[in-house]
Amino acid sequence: MKKLYTNVLKRYYGKKDSLVKAVDGISLEIENGRFTAIVGTSGSGKSTLLHCLAGLDKPTDGEVILGDKNIYKLNDDELSKIRRQDFGFIFQSFNLIPVLNVYDNIILPIQLDGKKEDKEYIMNIIKKVGLEDQLKKFPNELSGGQQQRVAIARALSNKPAVIFADEPTGNLDSKTTEEVMSLLENTVSELNQTLVMITHDENIAKQADRVITISDGKIIKDERKQ
Repeated sequence: MKKLYTNVLKRYYGKKDSLVKAVDGISLEIENGRFTAIVGTSGSGKSTLLHCLAGLDKPTDGEVILGDKNIYKLNDDELSKIRRQDFGFIFQSFNLIPVLNVYDNIILPIQLDGKKEDKEYIMNIIKKVGLEDQLKKFPNELSGGQQQRVAIARALSNKPAVIFADEPTGNLDSKTTEEVMSLLENTVSELNQTLVMITHDENIAKQADRVITISDGKIIKDERKQ
């Protein structure tokens, strides 16, 4: 599995008096096959860090390395390929395509990559997330918890090495949050994937193998489970 790490990563916005150092010189190695939680107050820089790691927001300076490649030295097509093939994404707002049914939403990353889906693998994921009876439905016919299950299945569909999750339970009630987290941890564990998650929820952070606390764009605490 390719190692993901940053080297003196910076992401600044604005200039002079309005300069915001959202990520301010972070060097960090993401451990393969582990659940890393990134926590911090609003405006601490945690979302910007995640987006830089995931190839969604180009840093001002520094490196994001996957394997032996600095992903921001690649051209747009090469970076898009990494996002499609190596990374999976789960967002708080689900980001499902309203005109596609559940199954087509799930296999969308594979289709965008111009590949044919592994139907046995996809159906296995669908069973894990409990959506076997929902495949013909559209997002607006599903509950919030069901929509997030679709988003999880979509993130897993292309067999990515790293799953990035930005407040994936932020819009869910406590019972659904527990179900979604249990599901996510189990599937990631079974598939030996790396999970990097932003959360405000202390209970979720406690479930992580590692908790990184961000403040003013810097890491102020890095705790690992023994």
